[in-house]
Amino acid sequence: MKFLFRILGLVAVLAMSLTDVAPAWALTSRIKDIASLQAGRDNQLIGYGLIVGLQGTGDGFRASPFTEQSMRAMLQNLGISTQSSQSNAKNTAAVMVTANLPPFASPGSRIDVTVSSLGDATSLRGGTLVMTSLSGADGQIYAVAQGAAVVSGFQAQGAAASVTEGVTTAGRVPGGAIIERELPSRFKDSVNLVLQLRNPDFSTAIRIADIVNGYAKARFGGPVAEAKDSQEVVIEKPREADLTRLMADIENLVVETDTPAKVVINERTGTIVIGSDVRVSPVAVSYGTLTVQVTETPQIIQPEPFSRGETAVQPQTDIQAQKSGGRVAIIDGPDLRTLVAGLNNIGVKPDGIIAILQGIKSAGALQAELVLQ
Repeated sequence: MKFLFRILGLVAVLAMSLTDVAPAWALTSRIKDIASLQAGRDNQLIGYGLIVGLQGTGDGFRASPFTEQSMRAMLQNLGISTQSSQSNAKNTAAVMVTANLPPFASPGSRIDVTVSSLGDATSLRGGTLVMTSLSGADGQIYAVAQGAAVVSGFQAQGAAASVTEGVTTAGRVPGGAIIERELPSRFKDSVNLVLQLRNPDFSTAIRIADIVNGYAKARFGGPVAEAKDSQEVVIEKPREADLTRLMADIENLVVETDTPAKVVINERTGTIVIGSDVRVSPVAVSYGTLTVQVTETPQIIQPEPFSRGETAVQPQTDIQAQKSGGRVAIIDGPDLRTLVAGLNNIGVKPDGIIAILQGIKSAGALQAELVLQ
C-alpha cells in the first residue's frame, strides 16, 4: 500500500508541476518525437546459428540432435571430416539470431543482434556466435553476424543447491552484424512524405497538418499537408524543395499534442497509471475487507516420569476474523490532483483501489477509458 501511495503521490506531484510551468513546455512536442516516417521503418531479420566456446552449458546432442547436425555441416564446409567421430562435449548451442535493420542502412554499417537458445543449453555466457547469415521476409540475405555474446544473467550451482539470476539462455552481440545489402529504398524519388503518429489521435493529426501548412505557406507559398485520418498525415513535396531538407525542417516543428483520458491497471503487479485528463463525477464509495487469519500452534505433550506413555502432539488452531474499512467517502475528481487525493484518503490496498476504479467505471462516473492488463 505504501508503494502504491508513493506512485499516486508521484503522479500528484507531476500533475502539480505541470500546472505550475508554462503550457508550451507541458503540452508541446517536436514532430519527430510523436510521429515516424512511413518510408523510414525498421525491417526484421532472422537467422540460425551456433554459439561455441561454452563451459559445459551447451546443448546435449541427445536432447538437441539438430545441434550436432549443424556442427557437422559447419565442419564439413570448413573441410573437416566428422563421419566416424562422436563428441559428447556440451560446449556448443544452437541459437536463433534476430535483428532489426534500421531504415536507410548502408552496406558496411553494424547493428546489434539478439541470440536465443533453441535446445537445452543452460547458459550462453562466454560463448561466441560463429558466422550467421540474416535474412529478411523476402528470403534475401541482408547481414552477416558474428562475435562474442553478452549475457546479463548468471547461474551458479553446487551438489545440493543452485542460484540463477536473470535469463542465461538469451543475450546480445553488440555491433555483431555487418550489413551486406541495402534496402530497395528510393527516398529522394518520393513524391510525398507520410507521417504516422505513434499514438493515433485526430486532434494531434490536425494540429500537425496546420503547423506544417503554416511553415509551407511562409516557405513555399501554399499548403502541402493533409491529415488523412487519426494516424497518417500526408505531405506533398513542393517542386523546388529538397526532400531530405524538407523532412529535416518539418520534424523539428513543435506541435501541441493531445491524448485521450485513460486509466491503465495491471492487476498482476498492482500498478495504476492515471492520465492527466481523467475526470471523475461526484460519487460515494464504500469499501470493506474481511481478513481471516489461521494460526497453527501445535503443543507437545510429554508423559509423566517413569511412566510408559509416549510423547504426543496435540494440534491447536487459532482463527481470527477481522473486518476493516466500511467508511463511505465521496470522490470528486475535476482534475488529477483532486482524484489522486481522493483515492489516497480512502486508505485501501492496491487491489482495493483497482476494484474501486472498476466500480466507478461501471457506475458511469469515470470519464476515461479503463485499460486492464
